Amino acid sequence: MCGISGWVCYWKDISNCDDIIKNMADVLLHRGPDEGGFYLSKNALLGHRRLTIIDPEGGKQPMVKEHNNQKYIIVYNGELYNTPELKKELQTQGYTFSSYSDTEVLLTSYIHWKEECVKHLNGIFAFAVYNETTKELFLARDHLGVKPLFFSLKNGNFLFASEIKALLRHPLISPVVGKEGVYELIGLCPARSPFCAIFKDIIELPPAHYVIYDPKGITIKEYWELKPQSIDKNVDEIKEMVKSLVIDAIERQLVSDFEICSFLSGGLDSTIITTVAAKALKRECKTLKTFSIDYKENKRYYTFNMFQPTLDTDFAKIASKEIGTEHTIIEIDNDLLSESLYQATVANDLPGMADIDSSLLLFTKEVRKYAKVALSGECADEIFGGYPWYWNSSYKDVKTFPWSPSLDFRSKLLSQKYSKDELKEYVNSKYQQSVAKVILPESDSEQDLRHRILYYLNVKWFMLTLLNRKDRMSMTNSLEVRVPFADYRLVEFLYNIPWKVKYLENAEKGLLRSAFEGLIPEIARNRKKSPYPKTYNPRYLKNVSEKVKKIVESPSPIFEIINKEQLKEILDNLNFTFEKPWFGQLMTLPQFFGYIVQLDFWIKNYNVNFE
Repeated sequence: MCGISGWVCYWKDISNCDDIIKNMADVLLHRGPDEGGFYLSKNALLGHRRLTIIDPEGGKQPMVKEHNNQKYIIVYNGELYNTPELKKELQTQGYTFSSYSDTEVLLTSYIHWKEECVKHLNGIFAFAVYNETTKELFLARDHLGVKPLFFSLKNGNFLFASEIKALLRHPLISPVVGKEGVYELIGLCPARSPFCAIFKDIIELPPAHYVIYDPKGITIKEYWELKPQSIDKNVDEIKEMVKSLVIDAIERQLVSDFEICSFLSGGLDSTIITTVAAKALKRECKTLKTFSIDYKENKRYYTFNMFQPTLDTDFAKIASKEIGTEHTIIEIDNDLLSESLYQATVANDLPGMADIDSSLLLFTKEVRKYAKVALSGECADEIFGGYPWYWNSSYKDVKTFPWSPSLDFRSKLLSQKYSKDELKEYVNSKYQQSVAKVILPESDSEQDLRHRILYYLNVKWFMLTLLNRKDRMSMTNSLEVRVPFADYRLVEFLYNIPWKVKYLENAEKGLLRSAFEGLIPEIARNRKKSPYPKTYNPRYLKNVSEKVKKIVESPSPIFEIINKEQLKEILDNLNFTFEKPWFGQLMTLPQFFGYIVQLDFWIKNYNVNFE
């Protein structure tokens, strides 16, 4: 994986502004500590930071290739999982290659197919190709948004980068947040609307979109979308198709010139990935390393709840032993967990999922000592129906985003400078806009229509939030994390599978469980879903509540957007409970306080100016 940045300007010579592009690239050093490179010309400056995974010598960037008297330059962050097929097809068209890197295959794909190249790609990617001859810039992001890409068009300057922090290094971009950004921070975050990056001058390119920028202007297009299709298969055929697609996705993602490992919680998703990966590596006489996360004294304080019915550690140990992996449990200190909220905010460039972020940051920091590449089970719950909002009617039928239904609570947090009614209208409009994009076939039952909407919302909103989190926290530690369940072929297929099939035997992810019967340890296959583990140690709540208390007692700029009295009321009642989690399944009072800590730090550290 890598970090990319660029600046295109047609109305003046920017070739002598190399210090700016180098500054933008340097702030992405964590994404690519192995080497850096630049392309400098009159109208375009491109920067690259490289984390070397495949073809150390042949994959250097920016990569330049000439064809038919035109000069093309690429900067790329990602991995292609269908490189051999693409290369073979392009060779039949007369193209030659000087490396075995996927970067050269991607650049050649663009040269041959232009913007249609994205329809030939299977992988995770965010890349830019500049045509020095025609002065056209092309940017694209992968189907599901595993890799990030942000851009800005200001005063005739087009800027892009892997992370917000790189754009903020350009003198044209200021950390200004308008009213809509505030409504996002209070009403929707840590989720964000398509195209929204909170800062007024910055846009996040949504998944499955590309941009063409040339002297005539800008074009943004969605190149892939979820479409209703008829699946003429019986249940057994569907199970076989699921098994085939999942195994193929995992095996394709094992390509690496460096050691690859797996995150193993002992749950269904990670155990499937680990089993397939371990078998493949065993054929090469290699033993897969696996890792799971825990917190100090967590077992002592954990109590059963609907959202987290079991802890991971014992299940991970059993799964590791049965599969035959070399397993390590990484235990997180609760004091360090709360202190790392700040670093997680910088990694994300925004307040995020509090300790759900900082724990992953600390976890991946340790994993990076053993490997450069890891496999993770994200996205299975979104596409197979693992979350309560797929099957629990108190979530499933709410007419808002089911992972953050407490809009009344959120609106009460808003300072008097802003309208609570406007915030509610803003959130509702974003929900309605998303629902309106779902094509609803007349042939669907009422139940399947609702699940089609939930599926779409999960893929476009909730899944993207988790993928953003995974990328920022892992890449701040220079660890490439691949997510086999985020294979667009699998996502396409499951979109059109009826809910009664996904919910086989009235079990969440019943279809996936059934498809892998006899292939993975039974204890993991039958384990009830338990999400990413969080801390239950009261020491963490004590730490974050003390930090919030200091904020309340200070003249913090956070109170420009947050209602101080409302926050103080919650702080004075540490027995305060959310009827439903504040966000997702994991964010309750300790995580809400963590979010406030991150928001306060972000405003100060990024010198945020609220319009």
